[in-house]
Amino acid sequence: MYELALRPDDVIQTGFALNGAGRGRALMPAEAPELLRGEDLGWVHLRAHHPDTPGWIVENLSYLDPTIIDALVAEETRPRVTRVGEGLIVILRGINTVEGEDPEDMVSVRLWIDPRRIVSLSRRRVRAIEDIAAELASGHGPRDCAGFLVTLVERLTFRIESFWSGIDDEADALEEAVLDGAGGEIRTQLVELRRRAIILRRYLQPQRDALRGLQAAHPGWLEADDLRHLAEELDALERVVEDADAMRERMALVRDELAGQLSERLNRNMYMISILSALFLPLGFLTGLFGINVAGLPGAGVPGAFWIFLGGLGIVVALQLAILRRLHWI
Repeated sequence: MYELALRPDDVIQTGFALNGAGRGRALMPAEAPELLRGEDLGWVHLRAHHPDTPGWIVENLSYLDPTIIDALVAEETRPRVTRVGEGLIVILRGINTVEGEDPEDMVSVRLWIDPRRIVSLSRRRVRAIEDIAAELASGHGPRDCAGFLVTLVERLTFRIESFWSGIDDEADALEEAVLDGAGGEIRTQLVELRRRAIILRRYLQPQRDALRGLQAAHPGWLEADDLRHLAEELDALERVVEDADAMRERMALVRDELAGQLSERLNRNMYMISILSALFLPLGFLTGLFGINVAGLPGAGVPGAFWIFLGGLGIVVALQLAILRRLHWI
């Protein structure tokens, strides 16, 4: 990751000149406002959670419409693209790469972008922003506002696709495990996978709609080649959203299959218990009957009567098994 050598409490996280004589030059905090007012294209990325960020924007970007400033510093956001003259308010989401947090708890990046300035903000780490900063620091990266927007969308979508590919692989493994007869211990994995698919779809559907709107009403600086690249990213996002819809159905079928297997296993066990109960019911009756301590019990004084009785019980069991087999119960 490339980042300016600033204190952790600075409002500006990173900033660059994208064209002109100073292309690729990292901006110091004092230089950023001046460049954003000039003719050359400049980009600054601000820490949205910093308490001084709203004041910095109002002080240094006062030439922007108040509605734009409000959109940049709003507490709650959802993906959208709104055209204001020749500029765009763009709010997108990416995979959360913060260690210890859920990747599907997506992070938001907001930006104002026009032919002369790009101002972006995020509350948490956004790897796509870091990628662009690293490219600019190495002398590469976007040279204009259209290239910046296309690159940002590409990087966000690439990580979304990669993350979704991992979820899809988990779903395939889960389906295979269920078909192989895995037990109820995978129910937790099934519920978790379905939850992640639902959350991801909830975040990505408005992002897909925002990119659709950008295709329909775009400023003039987005040329045909830029729109084609954005259309490719929109198509990739469409596939992820459709796959997320299908994932919910897949996991519902897997859940039904798992429930059917568990029900079948339970029925089989109950069936065996019923068979054993049917076999031992007459045996219990006979042993109870011959176990009473009253006079006149048959065979009480006959040597070997015990073994004769056991043989009789064996005959009873054999007759029961023959009857059950004839009735196709076993």
